Amino acid sequence: MSFLNPNSGKKPGRQWLRAVMGSGVALLAAQALPPVAMAFNGPANIKIDGGPLGPLELSGGLDGYGYVLSGAGNSTNYGLLGTDKTNGAELMNGLIQLQKATGLVQFTIEVGSTTSIALGGKPSQTSVQTFSTGPLYAGYVTLAPTSNFTVSVGQLGSQEGYESGIDWNNTNVLTTDIFAVENSQSRGVEATYTAGPVSATVEFGDGFDTGVWNFGQALVTYTLNSNNVLNLFGATNFGKTGLDAHIYGSATTPYNQSFVGNYGAYYVNSTMIGGFYSYTTGNLNLVPEVQYVYAKPDTSLGLTKFSSNFGAAVFGNYQFGKSPYALAGWVEYFSSNGPDNWFVNAGAKGFGISIAPTWQKNDLFVRGDVGLLHLTTLGVPGSAGYGANGTSRNQATALIEAGVLF
Repeated sequence: MSFLNPNSGKKPGRQWLRAVMGSGVALLAAQALPPVAMAFNGPANIKIDGGPLGPLELSGGLDGYGYVLSGAGNSTNYGLLGTDKTNGAELMNGLIQLQKATGLVQFTIEVGSTTSIALGGKPSQTSVQTFSTGPLYAGYVTLAPTSNFTVSVGQLGSQEGYESGIDWNNTNVLTTDIFAVENSQSRGVEATYTAGPVSATVEFGDGFDTGVWNFGQALVTYTLNSNNVLNLFGATNFGKTGLDAHIYGSATTPYNQSFVGNYGAYYVNSTMIGGFYSYTTGNLNLVPEVQYVYAKPDTSLGLTKFSSNFGAAVFGNYQFGKSPYALAGWVEYFSSNGPDNWFVNAGAKGFGISIAPTWQKNDLFVRGDVGLLHLTTLGVPGSAGYGANGTSRNQATALIEAGVLF
């Protein structure tokens, strides 16, 4: 696999479900959003008396999973997955968050180890060396001078897309192509303004954690009514980020050894537009999403031709009344175009499906997930597929996850 670090722990829940793990900025935006039918509930904050700091909130979680997968290779040909391992077990996420969400000066500190799993990729180890800030997953100070305007500075989450990099903020464990090509944590400044049913956030920083401040993001949320919410987002590089800049690390490659020149010049120098729409009726929630990202040619960055990635998905989740059981799922289509490897292979196209039944009782949960990715096009000529011979177009993943949230 050579798409951008699907295990980098993108997006800390600053999606439309942001009230689960949000900052003061996130909570402000969440006030405009309706309650939804949840197939999975994230951590519930523990109230703490912070003395001179005022009221504080503590939350967190720890989870792990076991998996089996198809499409692996052998000791001489690892195939597209880059592994001959067909089963295993891993720690997934271990995070703790301390937050002050009231008053003029607020803050959020979130520390721990993270990973995520994209359908079509191989599971990997959780890591504290993904970001420039090490185990500090998120850390920012927020000024809230009015009830409808806030400004935050620090290690921030992305404004892109519906899915979160923390699995317990998602209804499924497996993530989509849409998620895999998005920006993750980065350093910067953001401002949020809410006026009636509309909330807008603008963020400017180093995008993809490169240390080069030239990347802008925006998210606009419009609450039509209690059952319908529209979100539009976009991002772009206003300049150029060179090959010597750092980019997300992983469990095997520390951040300080990971460079844009090794992979991902097209991600870092890209422009993105997308949107998702939440519809809720009773215990059912449906969220369609579309996203398009492209990079222009730049020979100094090794980008020889225009390239792009399109993704579309529909997410659904259903809570079975007041029982501890729920069922979530999604279907996706993706198409990578041009010479750059956005997802799976350069020029790859395909469909995916994921089904995730969940049992959750108070702080404990057990969740399964079964997914299948089918490549209608392996990619540009010479692209490898799955399996020992690299000719298979299919990759299936089944896993079971358990954890505790507080």
